[in-house]
Amino acid sequence: MQQVSFIKINPADSVVVCLRNHSKGETITVDGNDITILQDTPAGHKVIIKDTAAGENVIKYGYPIGHAKENLKAGQWVNENNLKTNLSGTLSYEYKPVNEELQIANDNLTFNGYVRKNGEVGIRNEVWVVPTVGCVNGIAENLANRLEKETGLEGIDAIHAWHHNYGCSQLSEDHENTKKILRDIVLHPNAGAVLVLSLGCENNQPDVFEQLLGDYDKDRIKFLIVQNVQGDEVEEGMKILRGLYNIAKNDKRTVCPLSELRVGLKCGGSDGFSGITGNPLVGEFSDYLVAQGGTSILTEVPEMFGAETILMNRCKTIELFDQTVKMVNDFKEYFLSHGEPVGENPSPGNKKGGISTLEDKALGCTQKCGRAPVSGVLKYGDRLQVKGLNLLSAPGNDLVAATALASAGCQIVLFTTGRGTPFGTFIPTMKISTNSTLYNNKPNWIDFNAGELVDGTDMKTLVGKFVQKIIAVANGEQTCNEKNGYREISIFKNGVTL
Repeated sequence: MQQVSFIKINPADSVVVCLRNHSKGETITVDGNDITILQDTPAGHKVIIKDTAAGENVIKYGYPIGHAKENLKAGQWVNENNLKTNLSGTLSYEYKPVNEELQIANDNLTFNGYVRKNGEVGIRNEVWVVPTVGCVNGIAENLANRLEKETGLEGIDAIHAWHHNYGCSQLSEDHENTKKILRDIVLHPNAGAVLVLSLGCENNQPDVFEQLLGDYDKDRIKFLIVQNVQGDEVEEGMKILRGLYNIAKNDKRTVCPLSELRVGLKCGGSDGFSGITGNPLVGEFSDYLVAQGGTSILTEVPEMFGAETILMNRCKTIELFDQTVKMVNDFKEYFLSHGEPVGENPSPGNKKGGISTLEDKALGCTQKCGRAPVSGVLKYGDRLQVKGLNLLSAPGNDLVAATALASAGCQIVLFTTGRGTPFGTFIPTMKISTNSTLYNNKPNWIDFNAGELVDGTDMKTLVGKFVQKIIAVANGEQTCNEKNGYREISIFKNGVTL
């Protein structure tokens, strides 16, 4: 049987997406009509299937992805050179609730996690050193390396120091963002023990930061202010870390329901297959997890522009709708306040992979959250309060957004990519390729291949495999970024540095 060479995603679409390279002069049949390909068109890219006048909207996923900059002939390659975004500034929105009931059975699946004193569940048991200010990054790294060498990681999964540049010389919102993200890291259930390392003279004063932690576990979270140490601060830090390690190494995994799993939804290095394979697969899992009583979080607010009404109308209440409108318009205002347009998001790699406008990107990106109703809306640095699908305010930048997802309380990030990326944040960052070429070329980066969906595997079968892979990671199987040691954090910055 001849493999399908293109896909029309929605019956209303005026483009099809090529699933392989198409050559000039080839004929494809769409909706009973023969169309001649007018230019060589790469896989993942779009071909217009009807004559379209300049200024007329081009439709993909059933929605406009921009308008034609020139008259387009049926069979013509549609890309960033002849398609322009419709996005401009902030908008007013009307709440038109859409309630789609998910028909998904509860399978009573479980994973083996670490239940913490406050009831939260981690999927790793690690010892972390968290600097309150970048000035002590070197000491933090020295301490983590010495403890790992001394213990050989016996009884725990990893020891890590989380470097960042901030904690001092920041004002107002930036300073508060730094404190909140560091608080979230310290309290994260993937850590069995944490040493909070301070210099002593920074704006992020350790006594104020400690108050921000609330009623924390004082046996597993300790503080050290190095300016107050008479003598060798590293030796003093090692004494504390040895005590923390001796507590954490005795922790054991116990059986937990899948409802305790919290996943972050992220994409980066996207291509034309992202909205066909990787993101719909993650969306199916997100719906499945929510149906089991679990939690997923979608972020990358600028990559919602052009698809935001889909999310707004899935909000359970008018209050959540209003919060989502504010989240979207606030991010647009952030762009505009810096003199930047709101629609210039696709990167050179996105465009090369077949994404031409921000609407094109957004309509594929938002598929990661499936069809579940929106149960919560989080500000940057907030921690999860409700189960189900949540929206989180953070930028599209991969490392900043992934850090924000982890900080909100996710134990794992599901990261789809069509171009490939090796990075990871401070929790397991599972890479899902949108095409099989990437999966085969970068086995040291990619954990799962959603490209099977265009190679012949049906969605139901692949979702079943995907669920089992995620449970395996939750049970302790390392992701590629963990195996490679590619782990870091990044904190959002908007204002003045003193």
